[in-house]
Amino acid sequence: MSNKHKITKDPLTGAETTGHVWDDTLQEFNNPLPTWWLWAFYATIIFSIVYWIIYPSWPTNFAKRGFIEGSTSISFKADSIKDGKKIVGGGEEMSVPWNTRALLAHEMQNDPNELKRQAMVKKVAGMALADVAKDPDSSAFVRAYGKGIFGDYCAACHQAGGQGVRGHYPNLVDDAWLWGGDPADIETTIRKGRKGNMPAHKATLSDQQITEAANYVLSLSGEAVDTGLAASGKEIFNTKGCSGCHTPAATGMKALGSANLTDKIWTQAHVPEADTIEAKVKAVKAVISGGIQREMPSWEARLSGDEIKVLVAYLKLLSSN
Repeated sequence: MSNKHKITKDPLTGAETTGHVWDDTLQEFNNPLPTWWLWAFYATIIFSIVYWIIYPSWPTNFAKRGFIEGSTSISFKADSIKDGKKIVGGGEEMSVPWNTRALLAHEMQNDPNELKRQAMVKKVAGMALADVAKDPDSSAFVRAYGKGIFGDYCAACHQAGGQGVRGHYPNLVDDAWLWGGDPADIETTIRKGRKGNMPAHKATLSDQQITEAANYVLSLSGEAVDTGLAASGKEIFNTKGCSGCHTPAATGMKALGSANLTDKIWTQAHVPEADTIEAKVKAVKAVISGGIQREMPSWEARLSGDEIKVLVAYLKLLSSN
């Protein structure tokens, strides 16, 4: 093999070569680039320069924002917070250098389809829940738009279908609400958030007492337990502070978010997954011993009042199924 560098012309085509020759006959042509390709290349250079001028581009320490701001701007109304509540587009008109976030805010306030959506949100927010359920258009909108809100803000904890995670986040589909299931109660929960705390009893009760209390709690929902242990557990339930939150009838207290222990709905203890009574007792003992510490954040600074009402309607429609 040889690699010669004598520039020649190909005898068949007349094209100039680069002078690279392999195996005496294989040559590399030096054909010019197609004209259309050159013009396309020049056009990309011109486009880049124009883009740098019109839109935000290179980062720099000379511009007040830390980057070349471009020559275009976009206007929109800023959101505002009043009394701790978010008001979308309720602030002052502001004009900023073009950017995608500002473009989204502008479109959210001016796009015809978005304005229709906002009008529908306001309409549904002003309707009673019973009227929403009866109106096919309103209920369809709630199921579609409410699902989007739920997916953005709630599904991370309560799961996409609202079934929750036992031991961590309540199930929102079973229509058993710790802090009340009326639309006003659910709205307050979303607006203000909730803290669900149950003290750990491992330091105040012996293992035997916790076992007895667990048997009593299981008996409240009809589980087959040791009746002797359950009888002793009832005494512990009523004298060691349990009835103070769960009430003497063990039906729970909305003001505290304490669970109803008689309805066979288990938000913390993994009782439904247990196959034996021993496993069920162990699951309840774990909750009594370790207590509960959980918190749901307030959303009224992230969602508008109308959006919260649509979300409430979505949750009620979800649980009604």
